[in-house]
Amino acid sequence: MIEARAQIRADIVSEARRVLDVAAGVPLRLLGGVAIAVSLPGEPLLPRPYNDIDFITAKGEGPTIAKLFEELGYEGDHQFNGLNGHRRLLFYDLQNERRIDVFVGRFEMCHMWPLERRLTVTGRTIPLADLLLTKLQIFALNEKDQRDILNLLHGHKLMEQDADGINTAYIAELCAADWGLWRTLTMNIERARVAVQRFELAPHDEKIVVSRLDDLRRRIDFEPKSTKWKLRARIGERVKWYEEPEEVG
Repeated sequence: MIEARAQIRADIVSEARRVLDVAAGVPLRLLGGVAIAVSLPGEPLLPRPYNDIDFITAKGEGPTIAKLFEELGYEGDHQFNGLNGHRRLLFYDLQNERRIDVFVGRFEMCHMWPLERRLTVTGRTIPLADLLLTKLQIFALNEKDQRDILNLLHGHKLMEQDADGINTAYIAELCAADWGLWRTLTMNIERARVAVQRFELAPHDEKIVVSRLDDLRRRIDFEPKSTKWKLRARIGERVKWYEEPEEVG
């Protein structure tokens, strides 16, 4: 048994790192806003509060993860986990009033892609390209999401592979195969670009994030689109192209 209940840390980013340290050897990776904070080489460009920690684990690892978090001092949502543990798990830090949300096997929100195949590409967090995708795929983007997008793009270069940067080739390939994902991502790139002005960044920082948003859009546009994409594009926005995420907890 891990004697860790009293060791849950008040600082949420530090706590996320503690969980990952204890879970070494388990296919557990961070995603969401805290993951972006963990990935950055320094402080976020646009700080924001974090209310929960999101993870993803491999299919079939639910029982292992449930035991891990309970030993780490978290209270499991036994009713929810009993019904949904094959795809999602919830745990609570009652002292700090925080929630842990663990996706099991696949990531399902407004859009879905085979994220579970990439859990071993990088350590601690999901790959940076997937981190960006988890934010850009949100149809009802809010200010916290916009801050996360700009923080990630400010802190990491755009690359054509996963090592040491955001893999734009991977993002472009996914968008070229899925018109719905393409539509939401390109829409949110424009939303994020508009948001830059509202945040009143220093000129140097603004130049970095705007140029990377523009470069990402150009890379997505450059990728040849699939036949499936072209057929769906003919229908366009007349048919809903995204899912409404379920409210849990």
